[in-house]
Amino acid sequence: MMNETFGSETYDVVVVGGGAAGLSAALVLGRARHRTLVVDAGEPRNAPSSHMQGYLSRDGMAPAEFLALGREEIARYGVELVRGRVTDVTGDGDFTVVLDKGPAVRARRLVVATGLKDEMPAVPGVAERFGRDVLHCPFCHGWEVRDEPFGVLASSAASVHQALMVSQWSKDVVFFLHRVAEEELSDQDLRRLAAAGVEVVPGEVAELVVEDDRLTGVRLADGTVHARSVLFVGPRPVPRTSLLERLGAEMNETPFDTYPVIDSTGLTTVPGVWAAGNLIGFSEQVVHAASGGYRAAAAIVGDLLMADLDAALNG
Repeated sequence: MMNETFGSETYDVVVVGGGAAGLSAALVLGRARHRTLVVDAGEPRNAPSSHMQGYLSRDGMAPAEFLALGREEIARYGVELVRGRVTDVTGDGDFTVVLDKGPAVRARRLVVATGLKDEMPAVPGVAERFGRDVLHCPFCHGWEVRDEPFGVLASSAASVHQALMVSQWSKDVVFFLHRVAEEELSDQDLRRLAAAGVEVVPGEVAELVVEDDRLTGVRLADGTVHARSVLFVGPRPVPRTSLLERLGAEMNETPFDTYPVIDSTGLTTVPGVWAAGNLIGFSEQVVHAASGGYRAAAAIVGDLLMADLDAALNG
């Protein structure tokens, strides 16, 4: 259950983000008897999807139901959860966390699990149908749309990989080059597409054709319509890293945007600050995010224990 208020101004750990990574971290921290606050803006990346797949024992569950169960679980261990945003964080080893609602709180450690936002290709109809019959991940949705006529909208020459991958779920795949010139594809790309049975269609995509609230085709700028019932796209992932940047965390530029430098537990280059979930990489699935939150929390439990023991010895 989301609260508008919280019961303390001092916490062992503040978790920023209430998705799979944040809730998983909070569960481990609560069970380890650490006073923990989760601050959740309520903007999960997979909100447009009606189901999530590939998470053992939770396959097919609605994302909203999954998060609701997670909130119930962390509440059993005294973890507090508040709806809101963290607008600023300051400190070094002892942090002041400023919220848009209520007083600032203090935390000895932070887990930043703010995720990312998907920016859709600027084609009419794509954003409106994302998560329904406009999809991005065949591992998430491929089984549910298997053997249907697929389209793949190229956003760069790298989209060839997506077109090849989805061909495992359908043998009727059309690769729309959109604004990518055919000359940008390598000879190996073209040979692989041909071997996979993927049809390559040049020309800019103008819009999606929707009838009775169902995708029925893809219309090119020249007016040609290709009948398709599923369109795979490659959204541009935009990680929500502003809090980490404010704290001075080292970032790593990748072909898929900029992500924090972390160790195997999610520890950033800022002492006392861990990152988990889609914030550390655009391809983190729900199961990966939950695992990352768990690893970060377990590391924090050990870190706080050693800090307390050292303080006692030196006191």
